[in-house]
Amino acid sequence: MKLQGIFAAVATPFDHTGAVYRAKVQHNFDKWRRTSLAGFVVCGPAGEGPLLDAQEKTEVLRLAVPVVPAGRTLILDVSSEGAQCAANLALKAAEAGAHAVISLAPYAYRNVGGAREVRLQYFRALADRSSVPVIVHNAPRITGVDLAPDDVAQLAAHPNIQGVVEDNGSSGRIVQLRSALPKEFNVLCGTESRLWDALKTGATGAVLPFASAAPYSTIAIWEAFRTREEEAGIDWQARIAHPSLLVTEFHGVPGLKHAMDLNGYYGGPPRLPFTAPAVGTQREIAEAFRDLKG
Repeated sequence: MKLQGIFAAVATPFDHTGAVYRAKVQHNFDKWRRTSLAGFVVCGPAGEGPLLDAQEKTEVLRLAVPVVPAGRTLILDVSSEGAQCAANLALKAAEAGAHAVISLAPYAYRNVGGAREVRLQYFRALADRSSVPVIVHNAPRITGVDLAPDDVAQLAAHPNIQGVVEDNGSSGRIVQLRSALPKEFNVLCGTESRLWDALKTGATGAVLPFASAAPYSTIAIWEAFRTREEEAGIDWQARIAHPSLLVTEFHGVPGLKHAMDLNGYYGGPPRLPFTAPAVGTQREIAEAFRDLKG
């Protein structure tokens, strides 16, 4: 599997009762399909995946499949504390039409003895049982676990583990991964603020929540890299710097969904325990996204 370009880590639409809003799932994918996004990660942290059960995740994926055109990659997040739960969901994902699955490292037992080997065994067991390729998601801000380049290199030896999304935030991490991993192994950036630098230092693409709300601006950075237009790439990176921080680190999923509403997608209400952004926050996001509409 080759993973190149910008992948949107998409938000999950809910109605006012907190149920998956089926029509709006397809509405959003119908709009995203008109961009040159390379694919989509469904029901990950940006999609409120920890607040969804396995049946809901599979349902969102099934709704997306008929709308997404051929040639785009659909990836379902199967993160779990147990390899068996993750593998069962991976099998359902493949049946529903996913091309790959992605998982965070398990973290509930991160401070017990042997935790590192437990994490590695989790991914190996998932990859053994999954009928589609597995992607590792390293996101220490979420899990409190940072998979070192040596850990990822060990996992890359498994034939069904075919990529890593690196969300460590360290400026040198992509370089370290590229030197530790086979050339053909997919290394994707998971941090909007480091996208240009990550591409320049060896990332094959990126998985970004921000692309749910402003896909064209992230695609512009990819295209600038692909065509070697450094000035344009640096310019677009500067343009997304503040708004991307607002809807990832500062205001999280509720902020991302509000930005989607501003840009013609359906964000809608977040699922409890999240609540809609305060009026002041909404104004702040609207101002930041004023030049990123369309």
